Formats: sequence, C-alpha cells, structure tokens
Amino acid sequence: MNWESFYIYAAIAGICWLAGTLLAFRGNRGGAIAASTVGSAIFLTFIAELWISLERPPLRTMGETRLWYSFFLSVIGIFLYARNRYSWMLAFGSFMSIMFACINIAKPEIHSTTLMPALQSPWFVPHVIVYMFSYAMMGAATLFALYLWFRKAPTNDKELSVCDSLVRVGWSFLSLGMVMGALWAKEAWGDYWTWDPKETWALATWLSYLLYLHMRPANRDTNTLFALLVFSFILLQMCWWGINFLPSAKGASVHIY
Repeated sequence: MNWESFYIYAAIAGICWLAGTLLAFRGNRGGAIAASTVGSAIFLTFIAELWISLERPPLRTMGETRLWYSFFLSVIGIFLYARNRYSWMLAFGSFMSIMFACINIAKPEIHSTTLMPALQSPWFVPHVIVYMFSYAMMGAATLFALYLWFRKAPTNDKELSVCDSLVRVGWSFLSLGMVMGALWAKEAWGDYWTWDPKETWALATWLSYLLYLHMRPANRDTNTLFALLVFSFILLQMCWWGINFLPSAKGASVHIY
C-alpha cells in the first residue's frame, strides 16, 4: 500500500458517501446509512493499510491527520442522521469528508516511514486520534450552528440540545487529548506544560468552548451562542494548522514537525 492508492480508495468512498446522501434525501434511510457506512469502512481500510505499509501510525503530517478528520466527519454525519434523521447533516458530513480527501489529493504530504524520537511514544497514537475526533465533533457542531443560524425558521430546544451534545462530547475529548498531551510532554521534554505556541492556542480553544458550555444554560440568545461557536472553531483551526504560519512558532514550537 502506498499513497498513490489513495485516489482509488477516496473515489470509491466518495461515491458511496454521495450515494448515501442522495438516498437520504429520497427517504431511503436504511440504504443511506448502509451506503455511507460502506464508504467510511473503505476509507478506514485505506488508513489501516497505510499504517501497515508505513510501519507507523499515519498521524505525523497534516495530510495524514486530514485522513482521520475525513473519516470521523463521515462517521459523525452517519450517526446524526441515524439518530435524528437530519439528512442535511449526513450531506454536510459527506461533502466535508470528500473536500478534505480532495485537499489531500491536490496537496499530498511527504509520508516517510521515520518518526522522530519525540513521536516514538505510547501517547502519540491516542493523543492525536482523540484530538482528531474532537476536532471532527467541533466541526459538526459548527456546521450545525451555522445551519440553525442562517435558516429562516426559529431554533427549537431539540435542535439546540443536539448542538450542545456535539460540543459536550467534543470538549470532553478535547480535554482528554490535552491531558494525554501533558503526560506525553512530561515524558518527552521533562515538563507537563511549557507555554509552547501550540499549547497556548490549545488552551485558548479549550477555554472558548468551556465558555460556551457555561453560557448556554442561562443564555437564550442563539446569535451570541452560535457566534461563539464559530469563534471557537476559528481558534481550533489556528491550533490545528494555522500555527504553522505564525512567525512566533517557526523554530520555536516543538509541535511543528
């Protein structure tokens, strides 16, 4: 298995995701779930085979983390559709997964088999996978919030509850990822926290979502809440990949590989 095979797997998975979306809008719930699940399974198969081929977890480069992001977005879309019958959420999950797969096709990363010593840690795999799952959950929450924000119909309590659940689960995994990262940092660099630029942006993201969770029970102003979710997601993007373009991080951050 090599990176060139990604085109084939991504194309087949994309077709399945699109087929699932079409079936969902036609009212074929069982067929939509089945087709979309097959697409996600095919995509996960590529990740697993790439893992074996590289002889290391495919979690090092931005391209590799985008693989996990695509997979988790598709799974979350399937789950929300299966549980709440939101056809548009399945469509968003599918299209976003396809978009990130296309980004990987247009901008492939270097996929060497080597890992620097700091990445040869038992914390590496769970830390990054947990973070990618939390990022996907927050992405789904943001898409959901934007949909509710810009549509003409008023937002009801059930819809807000779905949005809240996505943020709670995403924030819980974000917290777990930070704890794992701190333990990993202690093992690799001798300190739990060093105010590295990546750590600073991670903390800002964590606090922003925590603010939403604290404001939500007593605040019925959906405009403020949804704006806060969008702002939090922007912070998340800075933490994930935006940091690579900051002058303060170049040559100073141990998180840029």
